[in-house]
Amino acid sequence: MNYIDKEDNGSYRPEELSELKKDRVPEHIAIIMDGNRRWAKMHHVPRFVGHWKGAENITRVVRAAKHLGVKIITVFAFSTENWNRSKEEVDDLMEIFERFLKDKRDHLKQEGVFLDSIGDLSHMPIQVQQAFEDTKKATEACTSIKLVLAMNYGGRDDIRRAALKLMRDYKEGAVSLESVTEELFSSYLDTREIPDPDLFIRPSGEKRISNFLLWQFAYTEIYVTDVLWPDFDHKQLLKAVIDYQHRERRLGG
Repeated sequence: MNYIDKEDNGSYRPEELSELKKDRVPEHIAIIMDGNRRWAKMHHVPRFVGHWKGAENITRVVRAAKHLGVKIITVFAFSTENWNRSKEEVDDLMEIFERFLKDKRDHLKQEGVFLDSIGDLSHMPIQVQQAFEDTKKATEACTSIKLVLAMNYGGRDDIRRAALKLMRDYKEGAVSLESVTEELFSSYLDTREIPDPDLFIRPSGEKRISNFLLWQFAYTEIYVTDVLWPDFDHKQLLKAVIDYQHRERRLGG
């Protein structure tokens, strides 16, 4: 059974966008894909099905974001802590990653989606690494929107690896103590080529950031919804963006 309404392909009718302020659309949205396992339990289907529905939902949300004018979507796909799950579940997730990257390659290209990643992919299975590299290469000319998959990513690990790179450069004389600014340190993070998120969306009602983009979330607006990720559709995305637009962002000023 397909639990996702086929009519919801991530597109909007003009009347749905009546409240949207096109000049205040967040450039970068970060999302934790939370609630897949609870969704599966609620629908009395295997956990694998919940995870696959969550993966399928990425393309739907990315299309919706593109229609709104969002330039970057970063989704937390697999954390450094997720290795602690059962071997069966981890193996299922690796199979889903490989299948998603292969099955959605042409779709991403047709939609103008450039695929990128953050995290240490060197610890992922070789077949997943290869599928990612092949899809990234296939979409490298796409410019409509960037999809960043956070895979084997942790905010603390990101900062740790950045600090190690910075210390090596200091040891080799490439940087001085006086040159270490927030901007310089940011250039050592996995996200050095993209701006910090404007909006962070947390589905499933959880009120924590779960070691995701710790440095980058300094002034990110947070939106929490009880909707589980597989059910998070284009209407839910629009609701989050409009909520964001009603906030006054002082950025510490």
